[in-house]
Amino acid sequence: MPKHFVIVGGGVAAVHAAKAIRDQDGEAEISILGEESHLPYNRIKLTKGLFTDLHSEKVLIKKEKWYQANRITVRISTRVISIHPDRQVVETADGQGLSYHKLLLCMGAKNRALGIKGDGLGNVHTIRDMSDAERLKEGLRQGSRVVVIGGGVQGLETSWALHEAGYEVTVIEASQRLMARQLDERSSDHLREVLERNGVKVILQAGVALIDGAESVTGIMLDNQTYLPCDHVVYSIGIVPNTSLAAETGIQVGKGIIVNEKMETSAPHIYAAGDVAEFDGHVEGLWGGAIEQGRIAGSNMAAEGTIYRRAVPVTLFNAFGISLFSIGYVDERQCDFIVSGENNGVYTRLYVKNNTMIGAISWEGAAASLAYKTAIEQELSLSGINLAADSSIEGIMNEVQVRLSYIK
Repeated sequence: MPKHFVIVGGGVAAVHAAKAIRDQDGEAEISILGEESHLPYNRIKLTKGLFTDLHSEKVLIKKEKWYQANRITVRISTRVISIHPDRQVVETADGQGLSYHKLLLCMGAKNRALGIKGDGLGNVHTIRDMSDAERLKEGLRQGSRVVVIGGGVQGLETSWALHEAGYEVTVIEASQRLMARQLDERSSDHLREVLERNGVKVILQAGVALIDGAESVTGIMLDNQTYLPCDHVVYSIGIVPNTSLAAETGIQVGKGIIVNEKMETSAPHIYAAGDVAEFDGHVEGLWGGAIEQGRIAGSNMAAEGTIYRRAVPVTLFNAFGISLFSIGYVDERQCDFIVSGENNGVYTRLYVKNNTMIGAISWEGAAASLAYKTAIEQELSLSGINLAADSSIEGIMNEVQVRLSYIK
């Protein structure tokens, strides 16, 4: 009888896990159980492509024929309500029990709630799934004023989509700068200037005290008592992994479902990957990390021995006419040397530790990011390269590319 691999959750980690299992086991039965009424899709497009057709095949991670060709069963609109590790069975909301040889938990995360007065009013939105995005679009009217709470990547991508569609947008960010996790002060300041030049209002170091309105939003009150009239609020202030199913099962949970380097949980035959997983004390919450964790989990479910290493964080930002990237670890406290400069007006900053590049920020654009990413992943030695503060970024990267060519 063929083995049955069950994957709970329909995100990118689930799809890549299923592929890894099929690559190693041509006979096994593979089932993906997803709560949404769609095939697994690219959630990044919910903000980047908010006003495109989100129901087209272009948003799908894999088209239906791929699942058919690989004999992978996708059960949509299927919610798992309990796991029975002793019997190796999962139970669905419609009362069915599915036996598994190995089980993978990929339930993802939900967006962190605002937790303030008025956050349950009509026209208060957060975008995590297809229905969230459609609900926002359906509620917008010509001339709608939108406040976006959160100046991180998702908040700014949403702001760009709304601005492009002709809506009045104000961004509220609690910290001192936009995209604080990905950008240095200079880049963040320039980003803010670009937004404001495009007509988007940016308010930094501001908390939202309450959302005003009777049934729907009419405005927000900031902590400093500033009142901003608006018709919609969209918030993006981080994620919370969906760990309740695992916790109820007795699986060890911290910030996420705790996994080891093989993506194994504390329960036998059960793995976790993606936004729900906590590895080495971290919940990554990144697209690239979810893909890699899914691949590693699937490989180990089918055949033991593949080890996960934390993925290098990669942010590619394309909005407001800007194309920039932030790769690796860009916290000055984690490095012992920084080189920054401009080449033809393009700003780049390199973060160096122990003579290796650990991070980079550049406005060169996504196409130029590969060399930086590879150098960071390969922990390429920079010994012998002049890293003086006035060194040419172009010269440094030319030598980096030469050294990378030898590795290939």
